[in-house]
Amino acid sequence: MLNDSTSTSERVPAETKRSVAPVAVIDIGTTSIRMAVAEVDQQGGVRILETLFQAVNLGKDAFTRGAINKSTIEECVQVLKSYRRILKEYQIVKPQQMRVVATSAVREARNRLAFLDRVYIATGIHVEAIDEAEANRITFMGVKPFLESEPALAVAKTIIIEVGGGSTELLVVQGGDVVFAHTYRLGSLRLRKTLEAYRAPTVKVRNIMESQIKRTVEQIVQHVSTQDALEMVALGGDVRFAASRLLHEWNPDSLGKLRVQALESFTDKMLSLSVDELVQKYHLTFPDAETLGPALLAYVLLARALKLEQILITKFNLRDGLLKEMAAKEAWTEDFNNQIIRSALALGRKFSFDEAHARHVANLSKALFQALADEHQLDQRYQLMLYVAALLQEIGLFISNRAYHKHTMYLINNSELFGLSKSDLLLIALVARYHRRASPQPDHEGYATLDRERRVAVAKMAAILRIAGALDESRSQRIQDLDCVCEDGRLLISIPRVDDLSLEQLALRQNGSLFEEIFGLQVLLRQVRK
Repeated sequence: MLNDSTSTSERVPAETKRSVAPVAVIDIGTTSIRMAVAEVDQQGGVRILETLFQAVNLGKDAFTRGAINKSTIEECVQVLKSYRRILKEYQIVKPQQMRVVATSAVREARNRLAFLDRVYIATGIHVEAIDEAEANRITFMGVKPFLESEPALAVAKTIIIEVGGGSTELLVVQGGDVVFAHTYRLGSLRLRKTLEAYRAPTVKVRNIMESQIKRTVEQIVQHVSTQDALEMVALGGDVRFAASRLLHEWNPDSLGKLRVQALESFTDKMLSLSVDELVQKYHLTFPDAETLGPALLAYVLLARALKLEQILITKFNLRDGLLKEMAAKEAWTEDFNNQIIRSALALGRKFSFDEAHARHVANLSKALFQALADEHQLDQRYQLMLYVAALLQEIGLFISNRAYHKHTMYLINNSELFGLSKSDLLLIALVARYHRRASPQPDHEGYATLDRERRVAVAKMAAILRIAGALDESRSQRIQDLDCVCEDGRLLISIPRVDDLSLEQLALRQNGSLFEEIFGLQVLLRQVRK
C-alpha cells in the first residue's frame, strides 16, 4: 500500500499539561513501517505531533516465500529501535501509551511467531498481528463520522473498500449498519508478485492483471445489489496519492469526490510507466511504485462494475483509527456491539432460527451475567460473546435435530460475523455448543486448543447460558424480570408475576449441574407474587 507523501512533519515537543497525554501507534504493513505520535485530551480529542514512515518490504517475503527473511526481520528491528528512541523523547515509555500492530504480511507468514518474538526481545515492543475482523472494526469506527457527515450516504448503500498490499478489505454499510464485511485475497503487492511469476511480456501484463482483479470484483458484485443506490468510499495510500494529483482543492477533513473517468485515465498513465520511472518521476519508494498501478486498477474495475460515476476518498488510515480508539479508551463501544449483534441476527435468520426465543434467552443471559459479576469476574467483552452465543445456540437445527449443538458449533465457527475474530468466533461457537448435553472436556475439538483463561471463560459462559435457556423452556418469553441473590451456597433466582414455574424448575434440574460444577452454587427458582 502506498505511503502518504506528506507523512513526515516537523517534530513538536510533547506538552506536559495534565489535560493531555502523549501516545503513539505503529503500523507494520506490507511495504513500510509507519508511526504516528499524538497527544490525546480528556475529551477524546487527538492532535498529531509527528508522523514517520520507513520502507520495509515485508510483503515481498511473505507473499512469495511464505516467510519473512531474517534480513528483513533485522531491518524491521532497526526501524523499531529508531522509533523507540523518538518515543522516549516524547516520554512515551509505558506499554499503555502505545499500540503496535502488524497486518497481512506478518499475519500470513509461516514464521510469524518468530518475527514477533524477535521484535520483542530486541526492542521490548509487543506487536499485535491483527486479523481481518479487527481491521474491519477499526476501519468502520474511523470512517463512520465521514459517513454521517454526508447526507447522500445516510440513504445509500455504501461500499467501503481498501486495496492493501496483501488483501482487500470490504465493508458494506446501509443506514449506519454494517450489512456485509469480508476480506479478499487480492492485494496490490500480491498481484504484482503473481505477475512476475507468469513472466509474461509487458504487453500482456495489463490483461493478466485485469483478469486476476475481475475474479474478485465478480465476487464483490454478487454480495452488493447494483439495483440499490450505491456509493463507494475508497481508502488506502494508493488512491490517496491519485486524489492528491487530481483533486487540488480537497479538504482533508471531508470526503473528496473523484470522477471514475479521471481516475481511470490517471491509472492508465501509471500503468504505462515502469516501476523505475514512477520512482524517478513521482519520488515514490520502490515498494510504493510497485503497488500503485495494480491497486488503482482494482478501484477502477470495481467502480465500473458497480456502474459508478464517482468515488469518495478519505484521508483516514489505520493509524488514525488506532489513535481514535486510544483516545476513547474503549475498543468495543455500544454502537460497535450493536453492529455485531445485527450481524449475528442476520446469520440466525439465514438458518431460520426461532428469533423470539433466541432474543429472549440472550436478554436473560445478559441479565444473569450482570447479576453474577462478582461470581464470574469476566469483563464486558465476554458479555457480548455470551449474548451472541445465546442468539445462535440453535442454528444447528437447520441441519438436523440430532446432535444439533455440534452442528451449531460448526456453523458459527465457519461463518463470518462483523467485528469478531476467528478466536472470538471459536469461543462463541464453544459456548453455543455447550448450551446442552455434555460439559466441556479436555479432548473436545476447539476446547482443547484454548489456554486456561479462555477455557474457564467458556465454561462460565456456557453455565450461565444453560440457566438462561432453562428460564425460557416454555418458549413463551413469560419470564421478563428476575432478581439474583447468592447465599448459603445457593443461587436464588426470584421470578415475579409468573404463576407456575414447574416447567422451568424441571429444566433447571436437568441443566443446572454445569453451573453448580463451575460456580459451586445450587440454582433454585423462587416465585414472587407481586
